[in-house]
Amino acid sequence: MAHHEIKHAIIGTIDGQDVDAYRLKGGDTEIEVMTYGAIMTRLTRPDSKGKVEDIVIGYDDPASYVGNPGNASAICGRLSNRLAYGKFSLDGVDYQLPTNSGPHHLHGGLPGFGKRFWRAETDEARNAVIFRLHSPDGDQGYPGALEATTTYRLDDDGALELTMEAVSDRATIANIIYHGYWNLGGHGSGSVEDQILWIGADHYTQVTEEKIPTGEIVSVTGTPYDFTTAHRIGDHITETWPGIGYDHNLCLSAYDGEMHLAAEAHDPASGRAMALYTNQPGVQLYTAAHYQAAPTTGKDGVTYHAYAGFALETQKYPDSPHHPNFPSVVLKAGEHYAHRMRFVFSTLPA
Repeated sequence: MAHHEIKHAIIGTIDGQDVDAYRLKGGDTEIEVMTYGAIMTRLTRPDSKGKVEDIVIGYDDPASYVGNPGNASAICGRLSNRLAYGKFSLDGVDYQLPTNSGPHHLHGGLPGFGKRFWRAETDEARNAVIFRLHSPDGDQGYPGALEATTTYRLDDDGALELTMEAVSDRATIANIIYHGYWNLGGHGSGSVEDQILWIGADHYTQVTEEKIPTGEIVSVTGTPYDFTTAHRIGDHITETWPGIGYDHNLCLSAYDGEMHLAAEAHDPASGRAMALYTNQPGVQLYTAAHYQAAPTTGKDGVTYHAYAGFALETQKYPDSPHHPNFPSVVLKAGEHYAHRMRFVFSTLPA
């Protein structure tokens, strides 16, 4: 077994509290993760000529993750994505959660898991960092005391395994996600429109103008959401939300609760490529519209503009509590929630 050294540093403060960061290396991949938001702040990979770049959108100062929009690389929960009007019923009891996206609930509330400090521990034998978070009964209106765990692990081939787990002492709802933005050309290389994407999803969840699912699951055939044949992210981006781009949940065809290939992406200019595996039923494709509305200074002084990155947020479907035909987000007392992702990186000829 290879020897692994996990490096630790304090990289800043948020509200007077130190932000601890941990750097791991496996194969040609190196990552940095921090205690605030259990955020992955960096992931570096070589291109086809050996030039190493950071391919994750983010910020140099940890405090920038607090106020900037977009939840860059955060672990979001307890219920991620949108819940119409912040309302749900469980076991005959009605619950009201905060409404932080117009009249709707988004990514767990104010603050969601992505805007909190997690406790960290290292596991050098596994080349992993484990983050833990306690969410008390009634937190943001959710029932049940929930213990959440996020584990980042790099294997010796450079693949990243990301596991989000939770256990609650009462029935609750849970959809914990990783909200990372990728730019395979390098975080500061500009628009991802020329990068190539394949997603193994033959349906998507139709939504209203407020991005709330109607409950209808629609074929992607003949729509801008058809990535069953790999093509440029920008090919049909103007046919989605006018002037915004993609922000849609796609229904993964191979879903059976086991790990399956969900998406593949590559950047023709650099040759960097990525394959994503998951055990979840859906993936939210989001092309970072918030940077179009408000260009933001990121790492290395780069300004992020329209389509600066793309997110592939594997998940249960948005607004699931209101749609019995969607995969359930109910987590029963003592039941083990486990959301798994595996990112396999490679380099293709540019």
